[in-house]
Amino acid sequence: MAGSRENLPQQIQVFRPQSVSLIAAACQPLGIAVEQTRRTPALKQLLQERVETYRKLEGYTGQPYEPIQLEQPPPVPLPENLWGEQWRFAAIATFNLEPAFKNRPIPILEMPEALLPINLQLASTVSVPGVIIDGGKQSMRLARWLQETHPVSLNYIPGSPDGLILEAGLVDRWVVTTFDDQDVIAAAQTFRQRQQTAKGLHFLLVQPDDSGMTYSGFWLLKAEH
Repeated sequence: MAGSRENLPQQIQVFRPQSVSLIAAACQPLGIAVEQTRRTPALKQLLQERVETYRKLEGYTGQPYEPIQLEQPPPVPLPENLWGEQWRFAAIATFNLEPAFKNRPIPILEMPEALLPINLQLASTVSVPGVIIDGGKQSMRLARWLQETHPVSLNYIPGSPDGLILEAGLVDRWVVTTFDDQDVIAAAQTFRQRQQTAKGLHFLLVQPDDSGMTYSGFWLLKAEH
């Protein structure tokens, strides 16, 4: 029994909300940590591969089977008491991304190895798009709230009005802001085009002001499906 415990994993990642409590209950007595995350590429690839096997089984009814698709709730507004003074779209070349942020004394810094430009095989000249929020006095409070919600991606959604949606946690969705100004819409379209060129990579930066002297939080983000 002791030998089998030595071979247990240290952590199990879960992307399906309905499975969290069940897996946590099973892992707790074994001392295995459970992480809730959308970033489970190996598991999702395995489930996708099994779709083909499932379709070949005797008795398959032809009913669609989407093993990694989750129900998405409608987005809810970002809490008003957290909102900063202003925001804007931005971009930075991949060769400047790590030097600009990785070794800075930023209180909250999320740059997962898997999302670094070199590991996504992005050319050094590709522009990585992002969103910068000048939080003013709310800067650290906003950064801490974002950290607790576990940001995953920012998506530009055209509509009436257009909006910027934060995907967070396993299925959470937040309306960061809405806009109908044509210049902002053009910038949002450029943001989305750059996302596509950068293989989905983008960033979120929260800072007290635009002086460039101090930052409150920085996240590398990439949509997960």
